[in-house]
Amino acid sequence: MDSYLLDWANLLLRWVHVITAIAWVGSSFYFVFLDSSLTPPVDEDLKKQGVSGELWAVHGGGFYHPVKFAVKPPQLPGHLHWFYWESYSTWLSGIALFSISYLWQAGTYLIDKSKMDWAPSTAVLAALAFLVVFWLLYDLICRTLGQKKNGDALVGLSVLVLVCVASWLACHWFAGRAAFLLVGGMIATAMSANVFFWIIPGQRTVIADIKAGKPVDPIHGIRGKQRSVHNTYFTLPVIFAMLSNHYSFTWSHPQNWLVLILMMVAGAAIRQFFVLRHGYKLGRNSHPLPYALVGIALIVATMVWLRPAPQAAAAPASATPVAFAQIKAVLDQRCVMCHGEQVQMKNVRVDSPEAVQGHAQAIYQQVVVTRLMPMNNSTGITEEERALIGQWFQQGAAVK
Repeated sequence: MDSYLLDWANLLLRWVHVITAIAWVGSSFYFVFLDSSLTPPVDEDLKKQGVSGELWAVHGGGFYHPVKFAVKPPQLPGHLHWFYWESYSTWLSGIALFSISYLWQAGTYLIDKSKMDWAPSTAVLAALAFLVVFWLLYDLICRTLGQKKNGDALVGLSVLVLVCVASWLACHWFAGRAAFLLVGGMIATAMSANVFFWIIPGQRTVIADIKAGKPVDPIHGIRGKQRSVHNTYFTLPVIFAMLSNHYSFTWSHPQNWLVLILMMVAGAAIRQFFVLRHGYKLGRNSHPLPYALVGIALIVATMVWLRPAPQAAAAPASATPVAFAQIKAVLDQRCVMCHGEQVQMKNVRVDSPEAVQGHAQAIYQQVVVTRLMPMNNSTGITEEERALIGQWFQQGAAVK
């Protein structure tokens, strides 16, 4: 029953997390597009009001005319919409999902004893430290280098180095799938912290100054825009890291840290293409296609690098059949401790011929094709045993 309830919690939290992430990423992408697509106002009345840019758009059968006041509007409206709960809800649901999926069962999902044989509590503290330390170092980089000459380039390069180091450490300290998710969560934490510690407080200060009749310091808008731009470049790398847990060929590779870095850099380059593309249409910069080509080239190179080695031909029909007794010996040694009478993870048992027959397809997929099981290979299944299960399945998965 506990496993059943945990599965429901996982499902519902994942559902909420995806919904809130769509809302956050969608609004973020829209405002980046909006900023890049604004043109100087034509109407004299708008100019007098202090409008710095405007955009005409058509959507859903109607026309929209958003305008931007770079520093402050002539007067505050009665109702002002804030964009922050999309960010907070995404982070809160994400950390809750990571907690019940990985931290709650750290010994199974977070720890790979072939990398670091540490206590579950130590692994949990180290994982949480990743989230906090990355944010502190990233924020320090922004505050110390962001105001220098060529500050954006310095910050970008420094953050790239920081992400690379963190990716290397995570992949050498934690189980591969958990490491990818941890790096994604680490960057996502910085994104939400940007909103919580910089963007929203800066906006609140501006509004308070307007209400008090004080001069508005434009630095708050500059800082908020800087962190918002960082967030948009973080988005695609984070999404890749979050999706990667479904694709073991990425995080199970011996150089999985490099796979993660290459794919995140590819995502950032492709995002740069879309960001600059809006300005290119207005003649503000050169064609951003090279960024997209760099991202695509990195993805293709990674695909070629990770391609599986040629497989030996399938066993002919006349090959010696694999007896079920051989398969049962492997399952008893490698799988039954988690999928037997005492423990039934994911409500799956493989301790009887009938149960094995019912789960034959899943056993083949999880053990041979995706190689997800045993989790982090905690029971030390060998390549010969995986091949034996594959041959048994291809021969009809008989249990007699």
